[in-house]
Amino acid sequence: MTERSAPIFKVMTRDLWEASARGDVVLPMPVDIQDGFMHFSGRGQLEDTLRLHFTGQRDLVLLGVDPGKLGMGLTWERSKRRGAAFPHLYAPCPKEAVLWHASIEVAPDGSFVLPTTLR
Repeated sequence: MTERSAPIFKVMTRDLWEASARGDVVLPMPVDIQDGFMHFSGRGQLEDTLRLHFTGQRDLVLLGVDPGKLGMGLTWERSKRRGAAFPHLYAPCPKEAVLWHASIEVAPDGSFVLPTTLR
C-alpha cells in the first residue's frame, strides 16, 4: 500500500460528525469552509495536526477515509509545515468513503490518545 492509497484521516467535532451521519456527505469544519477545501492528514501527520490545531479541544472524532473513493477532487499539496504534502479535498466528501470513525480521547496531561487501531 502506497502513501497515496493508504487511508487518510479527518479530525472533526463530535457534533459535526453526528450531523454528517444524518446525510450522504461528511460536513466540513469551519476551517474547511474558510479555506475552500477539506483538510485531511496522512498517518505520519496526524499527531502534529492534533497538537497544532486541536489542543485544548474535547469531543473530537477521527475518521479513517478511503482516498480511492474521493475522486478527482483529492489532491496532495505542499504545506508550510515542513513542506510536507497534505491531502486536500476540493469536493464534497461522500460518507461512503469513511471506513471507520472513533473518538479521540484526551489524556490527563492534555495530549491526545489515538484509537488503538492506530497505535
